[in-house]
Amino acid sequence: MVDQIDAIDFALAAYREEGSWTVAELAHDVLGDIDTVAHALRRFPGDGGAVGMIGIDEDFFVIVRVTGPTTRVLLSDITAADEWELASSVVDFLGLPQPEDEDDQLPAGDLDLLGDLGMHAMDMGVLLDDVDLYPDEMLSDVARRLGFGELFDDAVGFTSA
Repeated sequence: MVDQIDAIDFALAAYREEGSWTVAELAHDVLGDIDTVAHALRRFPGDGGAVGMIGIDEDFFVIVRVTGPTTRVLLSDITAADEWELASSVVDFLGLPQPEDEDDQLPAGDLDLLGDLGMHAMDMGVLLDDVDLYPDEMLSDVARRLGFGELFDDAVGFTSA
């Protein structure tokens, strides 16, 4: 698991309080599985819960949103479940079978988990279909649409000093 933790590009929590977004880094020790990530996200305040954005190995991402007792997840590429514990825990959480065809790089989970915040399922689907974008670029676009793009970009190092 140590190798997998080292492959995490970034893990951020975003939450909105009184109309202002805050972005905080998630500790890597809470990234073993979806239940642990969700538990960590519940500690953050927020008007609409908290959103976790995790980019892994410049290959795929996971979005986790907690609102009260509800946890919603999106995995950008289901085939990542073959090699990555966190991705596999998403597939298990969703009650899906583990992928059999590595050529079938499809998202898994709730495409509309951020719909009420401004990123609707159709927009998310279009974004996920863009094979030229890296996960951090996709999540930067998501963050921008939700209203915290600059905070996200600063946190992952997209902006220069």
